[in-house]
Amino acid sequence: MILVHDIFVCKPGNASKLAKLFKEVMADEPELVNILTDMTGQYNRVIMVSKYDNLTAYDKSWEEMMKNEEKMKKMKEKMEGYHDLYLTGSREIYKVW
Repeated sequence: MILVHDIFVCKPGNASKLAKLFKEVMADEPELVNILTDMTGQYNRVIMVSKYDNLTAYDKSWEEMMKNEEKMKKMKEKMEGYHDLYLTGSREIYKVW
């Protein structure tokens, strides 16, 4: 199994807004485990944690999402303007032992 952390460093005052938006938009995604906000460390972070059986399953989920034009259209509408809420981001992938 792998865990994927999509990490966003938000503009000050926007972390909770972005976390709520992700929670709403990603609610029906079976791979989503949690939406996290920082309590220590670097400020203004939002982390989406997703779980997959392996890297192939992760890659396949992206392919399936891109094929579903209706779902992508709805997601883009809900996420409109979210780029204005954060400064930078990164992705970390961990193997669970």
